[in-house]
Amino acid sequence: MATLAPSQIDSVADKVYSGKRISPEDALALYRHPSLVEIAAMADFRRQKAVPSRTVTYVIGRILNYTNVCWVRCKFCAFYRVPGHDEGYLHSDEDILAKVQDTVDKGGVEILFQGGLNPQLKIDYYEGIFAKIKERFPDVILHALSPAEIIYIAHISKLTLEDCLVRLKAAGLHSIPGAGGEILVDRVRKIIAPYKDTTDEWLACMRTASALGIRSTASMMFGHVETLDDRIEHMGRIRDLQDECQPFRAFISWNFQPEDTDLPIPRKASAADYLKTVAVSRIFLDNIDNFQVSILTQGPKVAQLALGYGANDLGSVMIEENVVSAKGNKFIVSPEEFEYLIREAGYEPKRRNTRYELV
Repeated sequence: MATLAPSQIDSVADKVYSGKRISPEDALALYRHPSLVEIAAMADFRRQKAVPSRTVTYVIGRILNYTNVCWVRCKFCAFYRVPGHDEGYLHSDEDILAKVQDTVDKGGVEILFQGGLNPQLKIDYYEGIFAKIKERFPDVILHALSPAEIIYIAHISKLTLEDCLVRLKAAGLHSIPGAGGEILVDRVRKIIAPYKDTTDEWLACMRTASALGIRSTASMMFGHVETLDDRIEHMGRIRDLQDECQPFRAFISWNFQPEDTDLPIPRKASAADYLKTVAVSRIFLDNIDNFQVSILTQGPKVAQLALGYGANDLGSVMIEENVVSAKGNKFIVSPEEFEYLIREAGYEPKRRNTRYELV
């Protein structure tokens, strides 16, 4: 990787410290800059402008994977089972409600309700289970369904995207996680998930949801077949949509976990690559306030470091998680450990909800 002349990085730094927006070319220059310390300083400056203080937030929640049946066969996923597979499942309503109860009993306020593209489940299924959760647990926030799931539910239910979202919201949907974005470049998406929604479809779902008052998050899964230019193009699409309609409360980047997948990637992205990506995204995405650490994929030590690279949120204390951990990763940390990690890194822990309100 070529080393930048001092004048090049100085020009980018001048923009950062004067509060100006950086360009995609500037973002590439940051990626190519050899000094992680200098990039961290810029990212932390931007973090303090967006979220002043030494506070680092986290939420207690559960990733409730209601089904693992999915026909899309994404090459990066070790969780799915095709329809008819002996290991495919759909949790009963009673099991789902019991998991929500367990979450509430442990202080949880968020249910991240996600599964696969199961051809047996149409809009009436989701209306039914959401209504049951809403009735029994009115204070629980349903952070539910990826754009891919919503687009598919609309399709098999013969609904427009807007009508589908209106009905899901009425049933209890509060917000949408940014899953399924992966890399918002169709060339990359055709390699890693050829049957999944396109870039424009993913963005249209978030745009439509925003118009209905349904907020979301955005994410980026990197470290597979994408280039640095692809990462920056992905972030550019996120930044443009945020300028347009402000759908995103937070941004989360995490590196691809290759175990037991169909993508022949020899090794994971390094901790240095992860930290640089957190920093560049914080600097580039100047219209998003909150940046989450992916403790599930990075582990506690790198997560602590990332707090100095622009992140201000440690994400969720996951009472349950089956998708990433299906690949052999199991960094599941308790609330007490979250608070210890935050304090030891020199910050003050605060618990929040999905809306980034302190609780």
